[in-house]
Amino acid sequence: MELRDLEEIDTEKMFITYNKWPNIAKNAFLEKFHKVKIDGINHIVFAGMGGSGTIGDIIGAILSKEDIHVTNIKGYILPKTVDSETLVVVTSVSGNTDETLTILDAAMKTSARIVAFSSGGIMEKFCIKNNIFFQKISLIHSPRASLTNFLFSILNILEELIPIKHSDILEAISTLEKTQKNISSQNLSKTNEAITIAKYIKKTPCIYYPAGLQSTAIRFKNSLQENAKMHVIVEDIIESCHNGIVSWEKDLNAQPILIEGSEDNNKTKERWKIIKQYFRENGIDYLSISSGTGNILSKIMHLIYLFDYATIYLSVLRKINPTPVNSINFIKTKL
Repeated sequence: MELRDLEEIDTEKMFITYNKWPNIAKNAFLEKFHKVKIDGINHIVFAGMGGSGTIGDIIGAILSKEDIHVTNIKGYILPKTVDSETLVVVTSVSGNTDETLTILDAAMKTSARIVAFSSGGIMEKFCIKNNIFFQKISLIHSPRASLTNFLFSILNILEELIPIKHSDILEAISTLEKTQKNISSQNLSKTNEAITIAKYIKKTPCIYYPAGLQSTAIRFKNSLQENAKMHVIVEDIIESCHNGIVSWEKDLNAQPILIEGSEDNNKTKERWKIIKQYFRENGIDYLSISSGTGNILSKIMHLIYLFDYATIYLSVLRKINPTPVNSINFIKTKL
């Protein structure tokens, strides 16, 4: 792959935005935003679709070992458990996402506290009218390419509420910088791991993940669908051993991709060994990808950056412009 291939297919230059992800993340986290300080919260609800939903998935993973209940909503229904000790965080990059606006309106009718993030749109107007905390965050290229700007801005603004160390966030940004050197368009050599992943994918990807890295698998699926325009299967490695594994007895029109965490539970590590043995004994080629080391945010951001860039390279290999999402636009025009 050469730079002219990227420029010819990726005409909206999505890859250039991705080259800037570490700097975008750093600037967002160091921006002088007004911080949200709310006491007495024991339940956080994240509402968002697509790329905005990824933010809830990531922060949910950060909070998974904390003494706070987290709910991620990707749809229209606000849980009945929402009360005065609940913080509802609504995110829509466009500010016009129908599902998220519905959640925002429903939350207004409860005693929950609410914060909202978008690049403008209907959400901004609604929040101003109803005196809801709102932070405008810039759209950069597209909703999915804006992930680091939104995520690290929200981590900045909710710093008092999200129990993750300042140093861990800076470590995650440093990890993005290190990953960028390997996977960006400035290194289109055989050492580029994102290109290796893209070249591996020739059939329907079947992505296996451990519980703590679910956010990376869902994001990989979403980006493969939006950028490379292809179907994807996503499976929890433990659950799949009770059902999905049987598919490999007959259907070989898919390719296994294993996302392994460096600190997976011992039982999960045991399962990785068993499933790899099964694939080898049955002549099924698989690709195993490690999360690397560091805190949970560092691992997640490394993997999302790696996978997102791989989907851009794959779109180029498939000669498909990664930016247009005509089917999504069709749906939106009918709502």
